[in-house]
Amino acid sequence: MTISYRGAHYEIGRGKSFYGIWVAGAPDAQPSEQWPETPEGWHGAWTRFTGIEVPGTIVPVTQSSTRAVDARQSAIIAAGLLGLGVVLGIIGLFPDYVGGQSVAQQPDQLVAHLIYLAVWATSAVLILLGGTRLRVGTLLGLGTSVVTFGLFFGDAGTPIAYGAHLMGAGLILSLVGWLACAVGGVISLRAQPAGAPGRPQRHAMGLFLALTLAAVGAAVSFAPSWDSFTLRTSAGVTHTLTAGNAFSSPGAVIAGDLAVMIALVAVVAVAALWRPTLMGAALLAGAIIPMAAQAISALVQLGQHVDPSQFGISASEATRLGLTISSGVTPAFWIYCAFVLALIAMCVRMLIPMRQPALVGATSPTTTFS
Repeated sequence: MTISYRGAHYEIGRGKSFYGIWVAGAPDAQPSEQWPETPEGWHGAWTRFTGIEVPGTIVPVTQSSTRAVDARQSAIIAAGLLGLGVVLGIIGLFPDYVGGQSVAQQPDQLVAHLIYLAVWATSAVLILLGGTRLRVGTLLGLGTSVVTFGLFFGDAGTPIAYGAHLMGAGLILSLVGWLACAVGGVISLRAQPAGAPGRPQRHAMGLFLALTLAAVGAAVSFAPSWDSFTLRTSAGVTHTLTAGNAFSSPGAVIAGDLAVMIALVAVVAVAALWRPTLMGAALLAGAIIPMAAQAISALVQLGQHVDPSQFGISASEATRLGLTISSGVTPAFWIYCAFVLALIAMCVRMLIPMRQPALVGATSPTTTFS
C-alpha cells in the first residue's frame, strides 16, 4: 500500500487493487472509502478527497519506513506508560489515601477508581493493537485523563487545606499513576494523529448543540449536594441533612470540582466537533465514563454504614437516643444522572454514520500513481 497525498485529516493512496482514503496517520487501518484501481476510480477518489479535506493542506507524501518505525516505538512507549499508571493506581488502592483510610476500605471510592483504571488499561491494549484501534484507545484514555484531573486534584485538596500529614502513600501513587496515563495518551496522539476538531457541519449542528447543553447540565448538577441523611430517634424526632455541596468544601477541593466541570464541558464540545466522528465518540466516551463512575459511586454509598460521628454525635449518645440514620440521594443527583444518560445516548448516536451531502464541483488532478 502506498500513500501519495496527505491533508489535515485524511490521506489518499493505493491499496491492493484499489484506490482509498484513510484517516491521516492510520495507513494500516481499513480505508474509510475505496474505489476500483482504474482511471475513473482515481478520479472519483481524488474528487472525494479534495471535497472533504481542508483546502490548502494537501501535500505529496514522501514514503519513509522511518516514520512507521518511530510511530510504532512511540505507541509502545505510550502503552507502557499507561500500563505503568494502571499498576501504580492498583497499588495505590491499598495504602492510606487521605486521612488514614485507603481507597480499598471505601467501597464507593473503590468502584470509581477501578472504573478509571479499567479505561486506562483498555486504552493501553487498543494502542498496542494499532490502526484505528490505536486512535480510539488514545482518545478514550485522554478523555478520561482530562476529566479525572479535577477529581484527583480535589482528593489532594484536603491535605492541601488541612495539612500534608493527611496525604497518604495511596494518594501519591494514584497521582503519579494519573500523570503516567496522561503523558502516555499525549505521546500516542502526537505520534499517530487521530483527526482534529473541525467546523460543525450543518447536518450535525443539532447533535453538537444537544451534546453541549447536556454537558453543561451535567456540570451544573455535579455541584449541589447529592447525599441526603435522615436521623430518627426512638422518641420520633426526625431531622434531615444534606452533604456533598461542591462549594462548601475547602478552596482546593472547590478548585478540583470546578476543574471537573470545566473539563467535562470542554471535552464534550471538542468531541462533538472532532473529525472523523468515530474518534470524537471515543473522546466523548472517555469524558463520560468518569462522570458515570461518580453516579455509580454515589449509589454504592447508599449501602454503606453511616457513622453518627460524622454528625458530631458519639456512639454512646446515639445509643441513648435510639438513633437510626438512613441515607438517600437528593433530586440534584437524579437530574445529574439524566444528563449523563443523555450524553451516553448521544455518544452511541455518534457511532451511527450520518449521510454525507453530495459533493460537486471538485476537479481531478493530473498526477497519477507511479
